[in-house]
Amino acid sequence: MCAASTSAVIAVFEFLDSTHREIQQQLRQLHQLVDAIERGGLNQAARDKARRVLTYFNGEARQHHLDEEKHIFPSLRTSPNPEVVQAAEHLTQDHGWLEENWLQIAPSLEAAANGNLWFDTQELRHALEVFEALYLDHIVLEEAIAYPEARQRLASHDTAGMGREMARRRTLLRPEVMARA
Repeated sequence: MCAASTSAVIAVFEFLDSTHREIQQQLRQLHQLVDAIERGGLNQAARDKARRVLTYFNGEARQHHLDEEKHIFPSLRTSPNPEVVQAAEHLTQDHGWLEENWLQIAPSLEAAANGNLWFDTQELRHALEVFEALYLDHIVLEEAIAYPEARQRLASHDTAGMGREMARRRTLLRPEVMARA
């Protein structure tokens, strides 16, 4: 493997790992938001936090799942190791569950961002706990099995092109780019 290929593989996985850290940070923000709403209702800071978390999980988190399904999991499904193939299938299924959980949470955050408290904060807290538990288990499985295996399997592929595609897709989703389209 050439140095450029090694560097590109490292860059892709550093990006994916950094997204995992950001997801965990956004989950902490979501917990803080629910705590703040329960203590004092919806002030402007809580509304702003709701909007930021909503935007993150509607955008970057979904793009991260697409990155994995498009670039990481396909190589794992061709592994001769059944544990790796099963992990890829499990992780893909997790993305569906995460999306379903998010669709339960998002309307409450949208309401909060708009200054409305029509939702039950205890139900939101419960949904958040389920969402967080699934996300954290999902991240552990990716970092323990999927990513190490994918690093090896993708070492001879054009991961620089993979990185460019991931960046281009995100650029196209930015509001300022959408406004110009």
